[in-house]
Formats: sequence, C-alpha cells, structure tokens
Amino acid sequence: MKKLTKQNTTKAALFAGATALMALTPNTRAQTSVDALLNKLEQKGILSVDEAKELKSENATNSVNDFDAAMNAKFPMPSWITSYKFSGDFRGRFDDQSGDEAGIVARERLRYRLRAGLTLDMKDNLEVGFRIGSGDNSQGSPSSPLSNNQTLNSDASKKPLYIDTAYGKWTPINDGTWMLAGTFGKMVNPFDESPMVFDPDYTPEGAALQATYKLNDTQSFRFNSAAFVLDEMPKSSYDPFLFGGQIFWDAKWTPAIGTSLGIAAYDISNKKSLSTAYDSNVGNTLAGGLFATDFNPIVASGSVTYTLDKFPLYAGAFPIKLAGEYMNNPAASGKNIGYWGGVTFGKSGKKGTWDISCRYQVLDANAWWDQIVDDDNIAVLPTSTTAAGIVAGTGIKGHLIKVNYSITDALTFTFTCYANTLISNPVAGTKSDALHMMADIMWKF
Repeated sequence: MKKLTKQNTTKAALFAGATALMALTPNTRAQTSVDALLNKLEQKGILSVDEAKELKSENATNSVNDFDAAMNAKFPMPSWITSYKFSGDFRGRFDDQSGDEAGIVARERLRYRLRAGLTLDMKDNLEVGFRIGSGDNSQGSPSSPLSNNQTLNSDASKKPLYIDTAYGKWTPINDGTWMLAGTFGKMVNPFDESPMVFDPDYTPEGAALQATYKLNDTQSFRFNSAAFVLDEMPKSSYDPFLFGGQIFWDAKWTPAIGTSLGIAAYDISNKKSLSTAYDSNVGNTLAGGLFATDFNPIVASGSVTYTLDKFPLYAGAFPIKLAGEYMNNPAASGKNIGYWGGVTFGKSGKKGTWDISCRYQVLDANAWWDQIVDDDNIAVLPTSTTAAGIVAGTGIKGHLIKVNYSITDALTFTFTCYANTLISNPVAGTKSDALHMMADIMWKF
C-alpha cells in the first residue's frame, strides 16, 4: 500500500511537471514535449499504456481548447457561429509552351497562384464562405474565368486580387442516410467532371442543389444540379444560362475494389447572347461572330479502382484507377464528340505519397462550349489563320502525363506534360503539334 501510494504521488508530481512544461511552452512544441515525456514514462513502466494514452489525449484536447480560446478572445464571433476554418494554397510554376510550325513563338513563363479563404459554420446547418485569388488581367478586363495564375512581369508591378468564391450554403437534411444542400453565389463547381468538361479553376455563379443517398455501407448515390449565369444583358431579356444535372452511383464491392458510374446532361440557353469578346479559348464554329451550334451535351463517366495493400516506394495502401469519360452534343450536326481514357497509379496528398497518370483525349470542335474547357490543353493554329498561335479549347486531341509527389503533408511537387495536335488542321502542309510542360511546387495551408 505504501509503495502504491508512493507511486501515485510520483505520478501526480510527474503529471504536474508535464502540465507546467506545457504551460511554459508554445502549444505545438508543448504537445510534442509532453508526449515525448509520457512515452519515456511508459517505457520505464511508471505509466501504463492506457494511462499514457489518456494523458496524451487530454494534452491534445487542452492544446486545441487553449488555441480556440485565444482565437476567440482576439476575434470574437457571434454566438450562432459554431466554427471557422481558414485555408488556401500558394503555387509556384515554370510554364513552357512550344509548337512545331515555323513562326510560332515558344513561351517560357514564371507564374504563381495564391488562394486564401474563410469558411464559417453556423447553427441550423448554415455555412458561408469566400476565397480571394490571384489572377492575370494583362489581356484586359475582366480576367480569365479559367485561371488564377499570375505571370511574373511588368517590372515587378503590383498584382490584382479577385473574388474567387463567395457563397451561402444551407444543408436542411443530413441524417446519415440522406443529405440535401443548396448553395447560392460564386462557388466551387458542384459538378464532378474532368477538365474536358470544366476547367478545374472555373468557379461558376448561380445556384446549386446537391444530394446524397446512402443505400448501405458499400453503395451510395450522388445528385448534382445547378443553374449558372453566364452573362447579364443590359438591353435584352435573353440572358444566357447554363443548366445541368448529374447522378453518380458509387460502390465498394470489396475492401480492394471500388467503382463509380455517372451520367450528366447540360444545356446552354440563349446561346446567341453569349459574347466572344473575352474569349480565352477557341475551337467552336462561329457564323457572323455568333456560335453556330447549340450546346446540350450528354456526358457519361466511369472508373474502377483496385487498391493494393502496399507498393514499393509508397507509404500506405496503393490505389490503381482506370477511368474514362464520353461526351456527345446532339445539337451539333458534326464535330460533336469528346472522350478520354486513362490510368492513375497511386494517390498523392500525404507525406511520402505520389501518383502518376496518363490519358489520351479527343475533343471535337463543337462537342461543348470552348470557353469553359481546360485552358492548359493546347495546340497550334497555323500562322495563316485569324487566331494564329498556341491556343487552348476544343478541336484538339492528344496525350497528358502528370506526376505528383507530396514531399510533406503541406508541400507537393507536380510535373505536367500535354502533347497535342489539332483534330483537323485548316491549312494543308503546316504543323499543329504543341507541347505544354509545367513544373509546380505548391504549399497548402
């Protein structure tokens, strides 16, 4: 009994010392120092495994609570705000574009992208968020809707920031089986499509309704629908809108095998009101400065993922994913097909993880509206054409190779290479091959 009392006294003293150490040290360092001390006490048999685990949990909780209390003291929030999250990323890029045809000027640029935003969660399942992003207005105003890249130029001139997202969201149903959420404003794209359909940096404006239904522990359905404003006409009631609906069936057949199947339909109304004044991409057939075809494509997509328990030079379970997408625009009489297929090995994002993907894509000129597809997917228009040079948009086919390696949880290196050509070269005897290579380093926070 005396020995037990002495041991408890020793523990109490050690706990008090650990607490004092945590109080005298910044939170992150304190948590690390106290955890190290508890590990040593466990190794020497002074603490049991369960006691050490309990104290580590209390230490982590206290650190978080102390941080939250300090933040709330400096930045007091209304009582209906339950939590908030600040996040973003900074990406540095070396960008190289080149073409085979004589007279085409190769471009080498140093660029960066900065995005920073705040998300506020509120009572009654409400959410408000916004994100500020960099952007390049060197081609005039407004800036491109497909890129937050800013080129290093103009003698280190001051660079602009733009509203990248600004939205309100309400999730009235979220009971573990059904989820239903509505969003209004300028938002991250609610549709789950590849860059063949929507450029990854495109943040549309309008309203979206999303839902999920969990059939069981291994199968679920996702529903996405939206109406986006493409332009507002001051002297006309025929504003162009983009409408869309999408459904996915996700299934996990075994711990190693998962599948996803999806189908979507889109429609652009009042296409004659769409302006080509700010075109950043090209490809669609025009007549008298107007789009010569309607856009109401149907898009089907699918993927199969097989996960290995381990793989050489990779940390954790290793996924291998086969995926593809097919698009048909029935409103166009020809040049109305788009498709791609590819494979991805691994998945980056955590320290020591990586992925390698390769893809072959064909996107006909009128398969979809050229202004919202991938603006990195380039080819060469011959010098004798009106829009001569290195261009992105539709009417392009070729290969994509991409490599990601996460050096840490917060730092990822990416290499991307597009090797493309025009599907139909308008000038006989000329070349339309283009190479687009990018080397990125991205910090996320």
